[in-house]
Amino acid sequence: MTENTPPRITLPETLKLLAPGTPLRDGLDRIVRGRTGALIVIGDDELVAAICDGGFEFDVPMLPTKLRELSKMDGAVILSSDGSRIHRANVQLMPDAGYHTDESGTRHRSAERTALMTGHPVIAVSQSMNIITVYVDSQRHVLQEPAEILNRANQAIATLERYRERLDQVNDRLFDAELHNYATVADVVTVLQREIMLLEVSRSIDRDVLELGVDGKQLSIQLAELRGDSDRELDLLIRDYLVAPGLPSDEDVSAVFAQIAALSEAELLKSTNLSQILRLPTTEESLTQGIQPRGYRVLARVPRVQVFLMDKIISALGGVRELLAAGEEELADVDNVGALWARHIHEGLARLRS
Repeated sequence: MTENTPPRITLPETLKLLAPGTPLRDGLDRIVRGRTGALIVIGDDELVAAICDGGFEFDVPMLPTKLRELSKMDGAVILSSDGSRIHRANVQLMPDAGYHTDESGTRHRSAERTALMTGHPVIAVSQSMNIITVYVDSQRHVLQEPAEILNRANQAIATLERYRERLDQVNDRLFDAELHNYATVADVVTVLQREIMLLEVSRSIDRDVLELGVDGKQLSIQLAELRGDSDRELDLLIRDYLVAPGLPSDEDVSAVFAQIAALSEAELLKSTNLSQILRLPTTEESLTQGIQPRGYRVLARVPRVQVFLMDKIISALGGVRELLAAGEEELADVDNVGALWARHIHEGLARLRS
């Protein structure tokens, strides 16, 4: 980042500062109830100072009551980057008019242009509509009442429960097929689709949890239980089935994640798109083609076996069939395994087959 490059503050980071129960959110709620409106910049540096005209400079702790009183004046309030101190008040913001905005109101146009120009979050509280709008990281986000967020999140949790149930079903079906050597491309793609759908809904709830602050604790517990270890499960699925000359590298897996993230919802539902990302055959007929995993998902069912050790074992043995057929001595001969780990892994695999 160069000296003149604005800092990049993300929306999730900003939502943490504005969550219910925080002093800053308390101050914003007081402003809404008082129907005075406000323009607040979270961050004070040379870029911000350059577009400030007039007003008062000081350095005092940010208290909800102070923020409410200072916002009664027409100008903007400038806070420290963590929102804990008030640096300026009654300031006229004069951002570059070259920054595009679709906002019609003067306060909101200034807010969006200031956020784009400085890289700092800017909050506009509408005096007429009592709406709190946050501009950050080239995004516009309207803060909602906790009851509205909680209602939406509870609906998403219900959806997530259905996704988890369906994912567990297809995941168990694929795992059984892996153990008995009859897994198909369609089985793999179905699990991949379900994993992605579950993660997408989970991430939408993540933002609701952030926005709810202290009110989102119970929701966070439910989300963690339903999401489980889906990120790791998806990683292992890709390592098992991505077509590559050798074992997939971390870079290969990251590239697959990036391609998946670029898919639209409609593209995600088309099985051949996911087949193509894994470099598997992409015709509809090929979905019934048999496929053998490398063995990552199978080894993951044995407690405490890390990916680096899976790499060693799979590289030495060649695939899940060879892995399941291997004896303790053969496993012990693999680099970094040894007799104790060989016995632990052999016994774990035997329990899976029984």
